[in-house]
Amino acid sequence: MARGWRATRSTNSLVVLSGMVEPIFYLLSMGLGLEALIGQVQTDDGQSVPYAAFIAPALLAVAAMNGAIYDSTWNVFFKMQFAKLYEGMLATSLGPLDVALGEISLALARGLLYATGFLLVMQALGLNLSWWALLALPAVLLIAFGFASVGMAVTSYMKTFQQMDWITFVLLPMFLFSATFYPLSVYPPGVQYVIQALPLWHGVELVRGLTTGQVDAGLLWHVLYYAVMIVIGVVMTTRRLTALFLT
Repeated sequence: MARGWRATRSTNSLVVLSGMVEPIFYLLSMGLGLEALIGQVQTDDGQSVPYAAFIAPALLAVAAMNGAIYDSTWNVFFKMQFAKLYEGMLATSLGPLDVALGEISLALARGLLYATGFLLVMQALGLNLSWWALLALPAVLLIAFGFASVGMAVTSYMKTFQQMDWITFVLLPMFLFSATFYPLSVYPPGVQYVIQALPLWHGVELVRGLTTGQVDAGLLWHVLYYAVMIVIGVVMTTRRLTALFLT
């Protein structure tokens, strides 16, 4: 993780910081821009909130996802396929689990950086409607951890840049259709079940519940979803690194 942080600081810092801008642009254009036309939005729990306050926590979850995914997929792909970095690491006393946790932790730090910046923007715009929003940071860490662990596991199977495009192919529709910009209730019942199976939907619902004050025991299901996702991702990544470089 220390090696990755030094490399990012010296060669990739502007790229990392640029990732904080995208969700803010979405918030300003769609949240504040369309709010004048849409006004209040009713959540699935029946609470009416301003449209900007409705999409802001969703974009916060997206920021955590993007920060984690960028580090755990494209950066890992380059290190694995071109820099051959992991062979050198695993030739030392480090084991596959050490390498996996180091890379995932680095992705986690990037996701936290994006989420912290965006949460401060939300606070400045008055879009945090409850003190429960303080727990949004631990929540986005959980989201980032889930996506980073699974992202690295999936990347370990990729061999070409063309295959890496499938990650974007999956992320883009998930970003648009995970109740990010409108309530789940606008979809047909059959489509709702598909959306509820998506990991980003669970992150959006978790963060939205905290920032709007709609906190109940149902949020624990979203936490459990990510806990399972993290375990699966870490186990898969460790096994893949062992299979690729130690057997």
